[in-house]
Amino acid sequence: MRLTIVSNYINHHQIPMSDELYRKLGGDFAFVQTSRMEEDRVKMGWGSEVSAIPYLKLYYEEEECCARLIMDSDIVVFGGVEDERYIRPRLRAGRIVIRASERLYREGQWRSISPRGRRKKYEDHTQYARSPVYLLCHGAYVASDFEIVHAYPGKKYMWGYFPAVNTYDLDTLFFRKLHYDQNGRPEVRILWAGRFLKLKHPEYAIRAARYLEQQQVSFHLNMVGGGELEEQLRGLVRKWHLEQKVTFHGFQPPQNVRRFMEESDIFLFTSNHLEGWGAVLNESMNSACAVVAGSGIGAVPFLIRHGQNGLVFRNECYREFERQVLLLCRDGDLRKSLGINAYRTMTEEWNPRVAADRLYRFCEGLLNGKARPEKEGPLSRAPLIAPRDGYAYTRRESGGQ
Repeated sequence: MRLTIVSNYINHHQIPMSDELYRKLGGDFAFVQTSRMEEDRVKMGWGSEVSAIPYLKLYYEEEECCARLIMDSDIVVFGGVEDERYIRPRLRAGRIVIRASERLYREGQWRSISPRGRRKKYEDHTQYARSPVYLLCHGAYVASDFEIVHAYPGKKYMWGYFPAVNTYDLDTLFFRKLHYDQNGRPEVRILWAGRFLKLKHPEYAIRAARYLEQQQVSFHLNMVGGGELEEQLRGLVRKWHLEQKVTFHGFQPPQNVRRFMEESDIFLFTSNHLEGWGAVLNESMNSACAVVAGSGIGAVPFLIRHGQNGLVFRNECYREFERQVLLLCRDGDLRKSLGINAYRTMTEEWNPRVAADRLYRFCEGLLNGKARPEKEGPLSRAPLIAPRDGYAYTRRESGGQ
């Protein structure tokens, strides 16, 4: 079987699964990159591994070779590319295509009423409803968006991003999370990591720090990242006299972000519904952090069961977020329980090896007419979760909190 993945560019969230597929398929696996990576992502360390990847093909340097790969491979996984010209010849030839997509209507499903937009969705998606075209949903709300345009009926599957999953001795890992303040009291380490953008609500972390200080909680908040809101955030820290409680570390390479996670008790993921997936959730759960995450984030309903392996607050509901952070700061047993279960979610199911195995098995099934969805997790059937229902979905079988 010859399998090719086509995406705008490869990054450290895609490399681990691609490495697993390369181990299975060798020269019959390729990853075609269609665009040069944006400079801001290169500065964050995303492009450092690319030059040594044996299966990577650059469309803008080997156009003829890459076009032939896309047409001749047994199966092509296509996603992250807005320009349909790369895949259109294969679609018209009726060859198997697996699309991988984030949301169509991230800013609101009401946008589906646009006649011009519906025509475009018909051309790219709906017209292939009965063709051998399948959809991998990069987030919990993707299937609902595509259902609106009647695309891929019965052919939508749970998927996501699969950054590297590390294996730890949990006793050693939790020992690394032990910290004490200047008075020798146990100190809860809290981490926020990402770009300081409005959609990511980094100010929630600073507001929570003020609240925890008022509640006389022993804690320290590390802010990793940077962006347009940085001066505003630093201003809040000065205004509320939190300089001893909050540290800004700037952008860090991926390996350093992991180190912060490994040494943190709590990870705050505060983005709103504009966060399509959010691979920091995979990484923080793998690091056995107790996660507090917003329900609008694409990865959250797929990865978190509220009260079992993390806590979920209603999209952009700060007060609920605040209460959950305080709860975790005061309940060390709950923090550890959530962290252990989060770690197991990553090491046992949502990881590059499992994803590659399942994708390989699914592709073989497509070729021999015996493709079957998994029972749960990656490549199980994607549930139709409307954005307003994500909060309730995370509470299934959890009993609430």
